[in-house]
Amino acid sequence: MLDQQTVERLAQRLDDAERSKSLITAFTREYPDLTIEDAYAIQRAWTKLQLSRGRVVRGHKIGLTSKAMQNAVGISEPDYGVLFADMFYPDASPIPFDRFHAPRIEVELAFVLKTPLKGPDCTLFDVLNATDYVTPALEILETRMHRVDPATKAPRKVMDTISDNAANAALVVGGRPIRPLDFDLRWIGALLFRNGQIEETGIAAGVLNHPANGVAWLADRLAAQGEYLEAGEVVLAGSFTRPVEIIRGDTFHADYGQFGSVSCQFV
Repeated sequence: MLDQQTVERLAQRLDDAERSKSLITAFTREYPDLTIEDAYAIQRAWTKLQLSRGRVVRGHKIGLTSKAMQNAVGISEPDYGVLFADMFYPDASPIPFDRFHAPRIEVELAFVLKTPLKGPDCTLFDVLNATDYVTPALEILETRMHRVDPATKAPRKVMDTISDNAANAALVVGGRPIRPLDFDLRWIGALLFRNGQIEETGIAAGVLNHPANGVAWLADRLAAQGEYLEAGEVVLAGSFTRPVEIIRGDTFHADYGQFGSVSCQFV
């Protein structure tokens, strides 16, 4: 594993890239033996830097929840990152495009917890009992690294994405609050429109067969670090559409049918 000095240096490199809106070389190009645990160590060091500047943790995100995506990147489990309070936008918000470098957007469900959720051995039913409500959400993805290396044309690896806070940058929440035991959450679907044209459709069962399974996985994963999900946290459970590229001026609208909708515009 990487020594702590290297971990902190790489975290600082990510922080500099975010603040300057520039892209850096993927860490696995310099450190080809970088492990997933190294990547989470870098993410934790980067998170510590953000907290030192006054940012406040408000939740977590889960990514790579579909089997197709896991197979594509050669892993057998999802990944996760941290949500800060300044990442949240209300429904129908104008979002400054200049905040990002190369953003993309995905359709998700957000779980809002009413009680703490701790692993190990957390189950889907533990998640449902700990959840106050579930609501539609849009996740805005960002990268601080080149997705494809300019020199070698090699794609970044999952360890790079994990280091980079699982590629999270912002989110929009809205729609109808859903009590988790009132509906079978697997069957919640959504239509994603960009500028009035449909881009993607999906159904929440695409997230590990049930979106609460991802939250249970996260509670267990955090337990290994002596951490847990606190009451009031928001957890993005994972996308059930592919990511869609965003350009300045785009308006996105996700229609969840009877569960409402959520939208935003990049200005």
